[in-house]
Amino acid sequence: MLDTTPLIRAVDHFADRLRAAPQSRLQRGAAAEALALAREMSRRAQLVEEPAAEPRLMPDAGMFAVADQIMVAAHDLALVLRSEDEVAEAVELVEQARKKAGV
Repeated sequence: MLDTTPLIRAVDHFADRLRAAPQSRLQRGAAAEALALAREMSRRAQLVEEPAAEPRLMPDAGMFAVADQIMVAAHDLALVLRSEDEVAEAVELVEQARKKAGV
């Protein structure tokens, strides 16, 4: 079984930082960056699960829900990853989003 622990740890860290961030930081772009990450992880997972189907867009549940949204999307993605390279790529996506979010 593929070890996706690095992805889950990276997302846990990002989600914790988002939950601790002040509302002003979330409004200045951290929440939007996190939502973009959640949508991308969701899109990737859906493409693996249903390659012929058009991926559904994860809805915007509000700035206070983005931490949960990235957690859900990451766990869905972790279930369908097939290689260590894919795990590393997903971790890099998380790290880039965290840096852009400034948390």
